[in-house]
Amino acid sequence: MKKTFLTIVAALVLQGAMAQNSAVTNAIIMQKQGTLDKARVEIDKAVAHPKTSGKAKTWYTRGEIYEGIAQSPIYGKTLSPGEGNKVAFESYQKAIEVEGKDSDYAKQALQRMDGLYGVALNTGVESYNAQKYDEALAAYQMAHRIKPQDTTALLYSAYAAEAKQDFGQAKENYGKLLAINYKSPQMYSRLLQIARQEKNEAEATKIVQQALQAYPNNKAFLLEDLNATLNSGRGTEAIDKIQKVIAADPNNSNLYSVLGSVYEQNKQPEQALAAHKKAVELDPKNFDSQYNLGVYYFNKGAEIYKAVNKMDLKTYQTKGKKMEADGKKFMEQAIPYFETAIQLNPEDRSVKSALQKAYGSVGRKADAERLMK
Repeated sequence: MKKTFLTIVAALVLQGAMAQNSAVTNAIIMQKQGTLDKARVEIDKAVAHPKTSGKAKTWYTRGEIYEGIAQSPIYGKTLSPGEGNKVAFESYQKAIEVEGKDSDYAKQALQRMDGLYGVALNTGVESYNAQKYDEALAAYQMAHRIKPQDTTALLYSAYAAEAKQDFGQAKENYGKLLAINYKSPQMYSRLLQIARQEKNEAEATKIVQQALQAYPNNKAFLLEDLNATLNSGRGTEAIDKIQKVIAADPNNSNLYSVLGSVYEQNKQPEQALAAHKKAVELDPKNFDSQYNLGVYYFNKGAEIYKAVNKMDLKTYQTKGKKMEADGKKFMEQAIPYFETAIQLNPEDRSVKSALQKAYGSVGRKADAERLMK
């Protein structure tokens, strides 16, 4: 009697196992027939039962079915956005986990996951272009889960977060990229832009320094660093930084113009003169340097005239006329620079005033009166 009972129990156990195996088989058959809704019901039964939940085949089949549903224009409507690919990915992961990555189903699962990555990334791009940034973020995050070391999904996630003004999430994604040693000038530029939008100058300065460590000869970051130095009034330090920027961009007239202005602030007139001359050599339409060159020679002449005006008659008779001639030469040198500057910016009052005085000092009264009018 006991033996008969054991035989019956064994038969029932075998029958239960066969029933669950048949659920997997039925799911596969229904999948092939295209009735994915019924296949889903069968495979969900199989993954919930202990007799079949430990088999890679079960989970791999589930991944295929949910992936198929996600791609179906009919059955896809039965799932929430992104649900199909999410369940498929998790199923393929489970297939690898339960029998190891060297099993046949695990190898197939890895190939299917590569395909899921491409689908998720493309979905994200389409959603981003349609300005559906939340959906884009969800798709990119799915792609990142599938390939954690791939930088593309993380980078695109940061772009989508920026687009929806979620700067915290954008910075988090950029931080993840930095953590896996990803670097690009564009990424640092975007981080800098976020810091500026948040009016966080301390963070902006930190980002510029990080960017320069990664790209020490990048002109844009050198200029950012230079501007920060200039704004803080550190003239001597600025000169060294300008020269570094010039080394990266030697034909930039504006850089020489800035260098000339910093030399002026540091009371180094001869160095300022050379810098401004180089600026107009590179670009004759550089208004600032044309004007500053005029100012340099004008001031030289004005200093001489001022000294002459303070002379007594005896001193004037011995050396005053020669000094006046020297002063006139400087004014005549200033005039062409002022004339060019006023052609470049006809409405600038400072240039008009300086040019009028220069004309008057060299005896060109008609030109001075013309400017007055």
